[in-house]
Amino acid sequence: MKKYCLKVAGLKRELPFVDINEELAFASFVVISDTELVSAAGKLLAEKIGECDAIVTAEAKGIALSYEISRQLGHKNFIVARKSEKSYMKDTIETSVKSITTISKQHLYLDGSDIEKIRGRKVCLIDDVVSTGQSLAALEELVIKAGADVVRKACILAEGEAADRSDIIYLEKLPLFRKVSQGEYEVI
Repeated sequence: MKKYCLKVAGLKRELPFVDINEELAFASFVVISDTELVSAAGKLLAEKIGECDAIVTAEAKGIALSYEISRQLGHKNFIVARKSEKSYMKDTIETSVKSITTISKQHLYLDGSDIEKIRGRKVCLIDDVVSTGQSLAALEELVIKAGADVVRKACILAEGEAADRSDIIYLEKLPLFRKVSQGEYEVI
């Protein structure tokens, strides 16, 4: 298999493979600029998420999806945890994360004004793909530090063992892959 054919939210996408190491690979799913898929998946996820006070995501791939889910749920805004502290941010809190798709450790920051929007509120965390769960765990830690109650976690795809988790809402499973030869992969 040269590319993985994904079917999600009534749409098909061909995903290229990215090697994790000499033996393993993942299918690269980049949703941030896919308006059609963001719209379709956002609608379905909003139906599954149901009632919550706020949507929170981490910069950057979950932003478009969080916008659509917030719009579908009738929310006036959503919260983005930033990957760098900006000069306009005041009274920030932070946490760090090392995810499967990022080479080095990253930090997540919430601005004081965003903290006030979610303190004491019921929030849903949004990501595009949950794999190891490290990014989602860091986002949850940050939101809990802000005094919010995480009532749901949602993503478009649950990759590998994440599909066995009972604490996330997702639309489809995304397998991991084994390299069988140069440019050829099979589902694990």
